[in-house]
Amino acid sequence: MLKQPLQRPFCAVSSQLCFIAVFHFISCAPPRCWLPLLSMSTTNPTPAALVVRDLAVCINETTIVHKVNFELAPGDIGCLLGPSGCGKTTILRAIAGFEQPCGGEILLGEQCLASEHNSIPTEHRGVGMVFQDLALFPHLKIEDNIGFGLSHWPRAKRRARVEQLLNLIDLRDAGKRYPHELSGGQQQRVALARAVAPKPALLLLDEPFSGQDAERREVLAREVRTLLKHEGITGLLVTHDQLEAFAIADHVGVVQAGEIRQWDTAYNVYHEPADRFVASFVGEGVLVCGSVMGSHELMTELGEIRGDLNTDLPLGTEVDLLVRPDDVVHDDHSDYVGVVTSRKFRGSEHLYTIRLPGSTRVLCAAPSHHDHQVGESIGVQLRLDHMVIFERETTLSFDEDRRRQERRL
Repeated sequence: MLKQPLQRPFCAVSSQLCFIAVFHFISCAPPRCWLPLLSMSTTNPTPAALVVRDLAVCINETTIVHKVNFELAPGDIGCLLGPSGCGKTTILRAIAGFEQPCGGEILLGEQCLASEHNSIPTEHRGVGMVFQDLALFPHLKIEDNIGFGLSHWPRAKRRARVEQLLNLIDLRDAGKRYPHELSGGQQQRVALARAVAPKPALLLLDEPFSGQDAERREVLAREVRTLLKHEGITGLLVTHDQLEAFAIADHVGVVQAGEIRQWDTAYNVYHEPADRFVASFVGEGVLVCGSVMGSHELMTELGEIRGDLNTDLPLGTEVDLLVRPDDVVHDDHSDYVGVVTSRKFRGSEHLYTIRLPGSTRVLCAAPSHHDHQVGESIGVQLRLDHMVIFERETTLSFDEDRRRQERRL
């Protein structure tokens, strides 16, 4: 019989519910039924590869996730990157056991965690999870929070594991303190240490740095990567922050409308986007109109561009060339002059938007000592190490698509 989609379980749906429920137990020892909800791990310390094959998830008869495929080798860290509402968290919830697939399967090593007709209970999957809100026990000391999922370990082994993790997260002197005595970033590290303490085969992270400022998020992402690599734990992160994804992940999956548009290294996702959506969502850039003049030649408003087009499009085909801000060089002696229409000061550099005579707009990242005002004319040149082109479309423009994604965020 086909299983109905799982109802959202109490305290397992989100950290908000978990955190509220904690206060009901503030004056007593936490019950054992909380153990699977916080650590969601077994005693098996061996990391295993994650395989997601043709995964589909339906909620209220609406398909939210469509035939998603990706896999992680043992010890690798993956990231699902995409705008709000794209389905990335639903994928994570299906892996955790909070949503029942309506197609495909999820495997952890040799074990099938879930398929259309079968599902291993969340607490038996060998999976840990870090929620958006940390859900630390406010009435427990830091050392007890970290060791909460280790109640079945021998006391000496448990104490050694807690001390090891306190050292790894650089909070060796904070074990006797309480969560409210730590900063937000320190609490984040404690939540992570608690999740990895039982050595789960897989750790899932649901936008765990969303409450931090941009600079702190990137630092925390690097710290998480260091800890997971040290522990040899396979990890999967969900985020809409590109810098966060680039800082932590070995592989990035760009998600749109319940589908993974590209699963690749962060470098390739940025420099070799698979389609227009990936190009518009990841990084900054514009599409410049061009025409194929040969297997290694493209004509644009910024002149003739030579390089490997990596395409068999016929001569004369109208294309769009992806141009990133670092591809456009400020050059006062260039024959190609444009007008500055906007600028963003970023400390070491300005990000200029420049309108060329033919109305094409490009972005230029120039050292901040080149201080040009809006309305000034400046010379620019294209210096591309490689070319990414898409055959011309007459539907939604690249800039319109980017603006739509920004509005969704």
